Amino acid sequence: MIAFDRGITRLAAGCARRATLAVLTLTVVLSAALGTSWPVVAQSSAEFSTRARNVILMDATTGAVLYQLRADERVSPASMSKLMTVTLVFKALKSGQLKASDEFVMSLNGWKNGGAPSGTSAMMVPLNQKARLDELLQGMVVQSGNDAAIAVAEGIAGSEAAFAKLMTEEGLRIGLKNSTFRNPTGLHDPEHLMTARDLALLARHIIREYPDYYPLFAQREVQYRKHKFINRNPLMGSPGVEGMKTGYIKQAGYGLVATASQDGRRLIAVAVGYDKAEERKTDTLKLLEWGFKGFTEHKVFEAGETIGQARVWGGSRMFLPLVGKGDVAILLPRFPANQKLKAEIVYTGPLKAPISKGDVVAHLRVSSTSGAVNEVPLVAGEDVTRSGVVRRGFDSLVHMALQLVPL
Repeated sequence: MIAFDRGITRLAAGCARRATLAVLTLTVVLSAALGTSWPVVAQSSAEFSTRARNVILMDATTGAVLYQLRADERVSPASMSKLMTVTLVFKALKSGQLKASDEFVMSLNGWKNGGAPSGTSAMMVPLNQKARLDELLQGMVVQSGNDAAIAVAEGIAGSEAAFAKLMTEEGLRIGLKNSTFRNPTGLHDPEHLMTARDLALLARHIIREYPDYYPLFAQREVQYRKHKFINRNPLMGSPGVEGMKTGYIKQAGYGLVATASQDGRRLIAVAVGYDKAEERKTDTLKLLEWGFKGFTEHKVFEAGETIGQARVWGGSRMFLPLVGKGDVAILLPRFPANQKLKAEIVYTGPLKAPISKGDVVAHLRVSSTSGAVNEVPLVAGEDVTRSGVVRRGFDSLVHMALQLVPL
């Protein structure tokens, strides 16, 4: 049984009363510390030991992070960055900008620097020959074909550099704050960098935004012309494993983004910087197993239950009730038992009217004595309409007065 401190409501009311200082300051501190709005759990080496240099384990549904090790260090992602290459293709296919039957020509640049002459992983598309987009997608996902990635990049944007700019822009749009792309392949460039966290967020984005294309990562093999390619993901065939992408270059070592489902839960594991390919396989499998067996879901608030109050400026009411989007549940380690939880409501305040019931306006940040941390979105429990000029003026005076209240 987990002891949950219901004093969160009193905490929330206190924070709401001093929204400008207390809650806004809290938001800034969290953003600076985490570098993202996603929850973070820093597990000790005694709980899980890894040979990788950079690791993160994320729950795909909630975004909760179950384990991290130097997850915000910018490193070379190698071919794992092809996840962004295929993301741009998925986006174009979903919007109708491209069709699976569209053909792309293998240029001299693509053939020489990504094909057979390059000595790197290649789909082996002949020079000046056309290949269908669906074939090139399979070549990138299953074989990690650099020639396929270059052909797609040149066909969409005209050059690798122009396509890499689109990759960086899309990355920023979806919340990858520490990624810069310089090519569509992941071949070494000192400025082509990602973090383990960004790779996990990218994988989660693909799962959520492109469910029709996500099964492509589970494809075990592909036949192209006279070549038969086997999926390079060493975890394929392991129980529950669904994808996603491997990576290796000399400067970065071996890396893997892996997704797996078990008993209705899906996890995303990212591990970068192994010295040996076999370590990458065994270590990542252990990480996934640890995540499935070592954590369980706990409901802390019922659907519709008021969790706290947020200060509102210029509205028909001064305080807004905050509720969860349905039941509020969090993931916590199974051990130790009898964990106590601390909760904080995080929002940039005061909130400005009008606000519609159901709008996401805050987050509930829950941490346990074991070190686990989850972050759950909170929504407005009621509508708040915009007030008149007199009320807004009064709220401005209250807002300025609260700024002078010491924390």
